[in-house]
Amino acid sequence: MANLKELSKNAERVTGGHRLCAGCGAGVVARQTLIAAENMPVVVVSATGCLEVSTSVFPYTSWKTPFFHSAFENSAATCSGVEAAYKSLIRQGKIKDEPIRFIAFGGDGGTYDIGLQSLSGAMERGHRMLYVCYNNEAYMNTGIQRSSSTPRFASATTTPAGMVSTGKQQDKKDLTAVIAAHNIPYVAQTTFIGNFKDFHEKAKRAIYTPGPAFVNVMSPCPRGWQYPSSDLAEICRLAVETCVWPLYEVINGEWHLNYEPKNKLPVEEFMKKQGRFAHCFQPGNEWTLQAAQEYVDKKWEILLSRCSR
Repeated sequence: MANLKELSKNAERVTGGHRLCAGCGAGVVARQTLIAAENMPVVVVSATGCLEVSTSVFPYTSWKTPFFHSAFENSAATCSGVEAAYKSLIRQGKIKDEPIRFIAFGGDGGTYDIGLQSLSGAMERGHRMLYVCYNNEAYMNTGIQRSSSTPRFASATTTPAGMVSTGKQQDKKDLTAVIAAHNIPYVAQTTFIGNFKDFHEKAKRAIYTPGPAFVNVMSPCPRGWQYPSSDLAEICRLAVETCVWPLYEVINGEWHLNYEPKNKLPVEEFMKKQGRFAHCFQPGNEWTLQAAQEYVDKKWEILLSRCSR
């Protein structure tokens, strides 16, 4: 594993000067993923969303690699089409067969919800591509509406907490497990902690996987989650230490747990750092903290039963 100083020598494909918010994880996801590609040629596809609108405002771009902007719902279909076209040109003898990696980025709205159909199809067909979800747990670009990745009790503009509401009433979709059920070669879940070792190693494995790969990255949003911009890494650390967001990967159908907290923290340690859960700490709403803890504990035990450590 290279250290961060060594990684900085790899080709930079995402430049500074983009318009993402301070403390946003989406730019970190894109930059670190493409650094893991080292100097391999890369074609990027991005769904409409925070990452796309902030990095490719015509006539400017932050991308130093071939880049396609797709519609909200079809970044996976677009990326699989580009990969299929590339293979067709090779068969026709019009271009040489060189190692090129096709990478699609999408937020949770364009991945968990509106883009799930095209993602499922691309994975099932076996295209040699990597799909990366920068998962900020809501439709942040269009006003912080809830998605199926929004956790229970989070306050969003379409599930606002109030006198008779405790935020979203449904648990979030376990998309990493859904994609693992497609029996593709590589699936992983990660976020930004420590020295990016877990993120970098998973991104690199995914990029060099000979077949479809999927990486789900917790990517906090300071506006939607309501935390100070400087707390990005701390929010991610607490998500991992509370087991709200476990670090694991599924390699050719085998589940592997990458990190198990020595002292598992209560879920409320993660929740209390974010304004979207502030109502859960008000008198009379204590039951929400217990319910959140019970859900995380149940999901953690299911994951442990699947994984080798």
